[in-house]
Amino acid sequence: MDLSPATVFKCLGDETRTRIMLMLAGQDELCVCELIWALDDSQPKISRHLAQLRNCGLLVDRRQGQWIYYRLHPQLPEWVLHVLQITRSAN
Repeated sequence: MDLSPATVFKCLGDETRTRIMLMLAGQDELCVCELIWALDDSQPKISRHLAQLRNCGLLVDRRQGQWIYYRLHPQLPEWVLHVLQITRSAN
């Protein structure tokens, strides 16, 4: 996977997307309903941000019945994981 810093930081340029990524950095995966509850936001808004993160190549999803679960892309470059880890520990 070849993610440039500009692409990553552009994708993380929104507070909601950053919060989603930091939450997922601390979990194996989360479903949309868990993110809606944790972020106290609407389903359409959370789903839109998840789609943007998936399109950027930062997340992958899997469907289990009617639920969709999201997790960090398993092939994220080490530097991206490091940025998330440092940011998560600072917040």
